[in-house]
Amino acid sequence: MSSIQERAQNFLSVLRHCQHLGLSVEQADENGLIIKLPYSDKIVGNPVTGLIHGGAITTLMDTCCGISTVCYLPSFEICPTLDLRIDYMRPAEPGKPIFGFAECYRVTPTVIFTRGVAYQEDREQPIAHVVGTFMRMGKAAEQGGLNGKVDGGAV
Repeated sequence: MSSIQERAQNFLSVLRHCQHLGLSVEQADENGLIIKLPYSDKIVGNPVTGLIHGGAITTLMDTCCGISTVCYLPSFEICPTLDLRIDYMRPAEPGKPIFGFAECYRVTPTVIFTRGVAYQEDREQPIAHVVGTFMRMGKAAEQGGLNGKVDGGAV
């Protein structure tokens, strides 16, 4: 496992709501990040049809875009969401996992710009497109030890 993938997995592992949803890092490298959201009753928005609630997809993509910052920054930084825009293209198929892909396409001293897609079997058939901006707050050494948990792996 690459150090980027380890950092992404360590970051994901400290987010309690992501643990509850069963999110997992499938791939992380300098080209971006893929996170998997498994299908479960927890994410169903319509129990009659089994369709997934849009909030679960929003959580997946906000998390994916936010964690994609570890693919580009030399060390972990706290980067809260400034803005997230999601365009839903079609509903997800019930019973199948959803994957989120995100990449950083511009990094400035104060803001990181990300983009990505939510999909199931084919990234070219997206469920949703997303763009997000994240504020750079610097290294997390003073932030309750989160930096050590992400970069050092001590969760």
